Amino acid sequence: MTSGGSTFWSSGSVPLIEPEFLSSIIAAASDIALVVSADAIILSVVVNAHSETFGDLKHWEGRSVTEFLTRESAPKFEKAHAAYLLGEIPKKQLELNHSDNAVWQYPVRYTFHRFGHENAALLLGRDLRPIAETQQQLVQAQIALEQGYEARREFDARYRVLLSHTNQAVVFVAVQNGRVEDANDAAATLLGLSKDALRGSSFAQHFTDRSTVELTESLMNATLSEEEGRVTLTAGRTKTPVVVHPVVFRAGGQRVLMCRIDTQAADANRADTATNHALALFRAGSDAMLFMTPKGVIISVNESFMDLVGAAHLSDVVGRSLNDFLGRGQIDLGVLVEQPQRTGHMRIYATKLVNDLGTRLAVEISATHLDDTDVPAIGCIIRDVSRTETSRTVTAGGPANVPAEPARNVMDLVGSASLKDIVAETTDVVEKMCIQTAVELTSNNRVAAAEMLGLSRQSLYVKLRKYGLLNKNG
Repeated sequence: MTSGGSTFWSSGSVPLIEPEFLSSIIAAASDIALVVSADAIILSVVVNAHSETFGDLKHWEGRSVTEFLTRESAPKFEKAHAAYLLGEIPKKQLELNHSDNAVWQYPVRYTFHRFGHENAALLLGRDLRPIAETQQQLVQAQIALEQGYEARREFDARYRVLLSHTNQAVVFVAVQNGRVEDANDAAATLLGLSKDALRGSSFAQHFTDRSTVELTESLMNATLSEEEGRVTLTAGRTKTPVVVHPVVFRAGGQRVLMCRIDTQAADANRADTATNHALALFRAGSDAMLFMTPKGVIISVNESFMDLVGAAHLSDVVGRSLNDFLGRGQIDLGVLVEQPQRTGHMRIYATKLVNDLGTRLAVEISATHLDDTDVPAIGCIIRDVSRTETSRTVTAGGPANVPAEPARNVMDLVGSASLKDIVAETTDVVEKMCIQTAVELTSNNRVAAAEMLGLSRQSLYVKLRKYGLLNKNG
């Protein structure tokens, strides 16, 4: 072996290597080195000091190589070793899988070298585990990539089928340049050109009196509307008035507008007069209105409700539980949620409304269960009665007040019983009615009923037993 024409290695100039240095040189030149006798017995094992994963292999010495090879590797070694004993040094590197008491396995690539006398062989090996791990990672990455491609093809197929079979005109517009990225046949027909001509063109050029910048800005502003935003345009080719409903989303690092296009006639047919009036009443009504989920989470509210609780933005209210704004919290919410779902509606429920600043207002709430199969909800109308209660109190103290029917019934008792007996009798009647009402409103939840009436649980049980209501509601 020479380097640059030098005969240093073959001229005998190389000094003899001391034995104490030989093992370190061999260990540094390979990851693992085996000295194997002609009988395939391991005479010595040398492991690279930097390859700590091999562990201590001194127990290999004096034992056959095949004891530490896997079943498929043993014949490969025996064949190569037999050829070595016949004087044929294997030209190709030999890959063997080692196994030590089935505790671990690892692949090693060996080269055979002449070593001393008596046909001993020096096997210098390279640990293939890093390569095997890299290959395994590449295989897993390839599998993941294939799965990603397959999922993408599946979603693309679904997208194409949905886009081609929907009757509504749909166009996808890039916000950055205002060009049409994709569209369906319904959109092409509505705008008066082919689908291929529509793709890649400027979306604004298909409408009159709108530049690309102006139209993109109008569509983006419409997406920021709290209600469903819309932009009214006129198709340039067909001269048809259309209404565009945009939705913005981000995909592939850029923003995209999905624009649903309707003719004005079709858009008007979707919302009848009653629906429009109901929506106008919800928005501009003097009474507070809200819709919540069957679990009490607020879905939407009108401006009057925001005025009652002092909220500045919809985001301060929507998504929160209604019990955050009720005087008795979860107890009130339980009544407002359970009663409408059980009977369909609740006419009047008196409680206190609390805003984030701690202000308490007396209110009356009526609730209705909206049995929608897709999105069930509970609608509530909340009326501020704090001023009404004050006026009722003042009016009740005036001499001209006309007594109510129960008061007349009480007055009929005057003369037939003493004042003390009349008061005691009417007190028991009113107390029994209040307890019955509280128990019914709370669905026989006596803890909630006691808190609603301002009583302890023990006092409530005493009164239930007194009026014979304990077994009836038990």
